[in-house]
Amino acid sequence: MDSWTVTSAILLAGVISSAAFSVFDTECYTANGEDYRGFQNQTSLHGGKPCLFWNETFQHPYNTLKYPNGEGGLGSHNYCRNPDGDVQPWCYIADHEDGIYWRYCDIPTCQMPGNLGCFKDSGDPPTLSGTSETSNKLTIQNCISFCRKQRYKLAGMESGYACFCGNEVDQRDHGESPSMECNHVCFGDHTQPCGGDGWVIIFDTRVGACGGNYSSPSGVIYSPDFPDKYGAGRVCYWTIQVPGSYAILFNFTFFEISDQTDMVELLDGNTNQVLARFDWRSPPRELVNVTGDFVILYFYSDRTNQAQGFALLYQALRSQDTRTMEAEGDEEDEGEDVSSTAGPQLAGAITERSNSTSNGRSSQILYVITSSPGKPEHNMPGQWAGRGETTGHSAMWTIYALAALLILTVIAMVAKLLLHMTVKSPNIPTVSSSDSCSQSTASSEPWIILYRPSTISLFKKKLKNHHGDLSPLVGN
Repeated sequence: MDSWTVTSAILLAGVISSAAFSVFDTECYTANGEDYRGFQNQTSLHGGKPCLFWNETFQHPYNTLKYPNGEGGLGSHNYCRNPDGDVQPWCYIADHEDGIYWRYCDIPTCQMPGNLGCFKDSGDPPTLSGTSETSNKLTIQNCISFCRKQRYKLAGMESGYACFCGNEVDQRDHGESPSMECNHVCFGDHTQPCGGDGWVIIFDTRVGACGGNYSSPSGVIYSPDFPDKYGAGRVCYWTIQVPGSYAILFNFTFFEISDQTDMVELLDGNTNQVLARFDWRSPPRELVNVTGDFVILYFYSDRTNQAQGFALLYQALRSQDTRTMEAEGDEEDEGEDVSSTAGPQLAGAITERSNSTSNGRSSQILYVITSSPGKPEHNMPGQWAGRGETTGHSAMWTIYALAALLILTVIAMVAKLLLHMTVKSPNIPTVSSSDSCSQSTASSEPWIILYRPSTISLFKKKLKNHHGDLSPLVGN
């Protein structure tokens, strides 16, 4: 393997890594913005109150002294965060009005894909004109499941207890408003927003479905029942097949699985071979790059514990995508403004560049996983069995060929050294010339060295930190 090949491989990995980070820079992907890592540092973009620094709020429950390891996104900054699982990001403020020392942050771009926004409900006509129901145990997923069973495309929640279904929203009569108007807590879960008085928050009913088929270049997949906790005994499959792509990047923007037998797997769509497996002991901490254009996402939960689940963002890469991302990365390096709240459109949601340095994401490592050409090791249920043989990819086989060439070169050098060595015996009996000739011939037979290549996958595992501090702010 020459120096040019090594240099090319390193440069390619760097381009993919930098492109991946720029693709997956986002705002928040949970219903309440608990994973928000943006840069807004005041309660509103226009006329809002400035936020206090988290490393100076020692008189309050949430600060860097109590949470020194970046829990909840806290750090030496004053960006809006949601460390206690409230209905949306918030921050402490200096002004004490009526004894209130904190405020919610009005972040218009902070919403999960599938959340269409907050809309005014005048009642005549209603924002969503389909079936409706009320419940004192309403959650976002309860309403979504109710409307999904009725075969509606949209589900809306209002005042914390009312659920409405429909197929479209007429924004001419029902204008969209800031998320502050829809932060009333759900009666069934006080960590979720369920609209407001005269304001309805609307979701796509595909959110939290168990399984589905995706063919668009980018998209978001949530665990079953998301944002509620996933149910027991769940077995779900999602197919991600994007023709023409040479790789698919996966980023788990949210991951919480507490049971040791619950798992999430990524499988090669052609061979059903397991490429990556994640659970509570080895959660995904970095981006996952899978070569190929067909991947199956598998989720399993046993019949005991439940947890919040996951939110997964995927992006298919084509050759032109890499060049475009590399050019965009150069432009960002030339002029980067951390106070900007504008960002690229991705998966139908408004996104924004995240804090990749202050929140500890700068140490991320890119997993490069290539499927082995060997026999599949994972047996899938009926509909996935016998999917076909592995699709050849020139880049993958080039790597294999170079590795094999290097191994064969080393073996040849060792064999050459062995053939030039002379092994002397202490006692050599006298034999005839013919016997001596035959013996010499037999002892100088060349060695035949056989080897069989194997594929080794290396996964970096990290323990996940947990803390169950309850918020004194929830319920205010």
